[in-house]
Amino acid sequence: MGDIKRKKNKFKRPKKPFDKQRIIEEKEIVKKYGLKNKQEIWKAESEISRLRRMAKSLIPKSEEEKKEFFAKLNRLGFEVKDISDVLALNKEDWLKRRLQTILLKKKLARTIKHARQLITHKLVLVDGRVVNRPGFIVTKDLEDKISLKTQKVKNEE
Repeated sequence: MGDIKRKKNKFKRPKKPFDKQRIIEEKEIVKKYGLKNKQEIWKAESEISRLRRMAKSLIPKSEEEKKEFFAKLNRLGFEVKDISDVLALNKEDWLKRRLQTILLKKKLARTIKHARQLITHKLVLVDGRVVNRPGFIVTKDLEDKISLKTQKVKNEE
């Protein structure tokens, strides 16, 4: 009975639900990155704030630990050299690393919505594996290993 875990939210809702400026800004981001809903923006915000918290906690730590953290972020695709770079990251930086956005950037999809559809229809391979999550964060080394499934043509006999 003790092995059942409660699902934790991966994001926090905005404090002011009807802040017009935020709503307009989020609508633009949803359109630009082809997101399903605003929860995806909130997830990106919480991931970036998690990285910022980690960077702040590293300030008194050794140079070795800092280098390790920066190396991890650079593998994820964020160009960071010091803590101020990490603190300067924003939700758009996170959204640019999503599989959906990278498919469009590599011109494997015509539009951002087309990219999302290809992913959800399991037509995208990352390193030879099917990935059907548009929010999949693509690391630097996986960026060149993204391809589309080839369509099998049925022979009519």
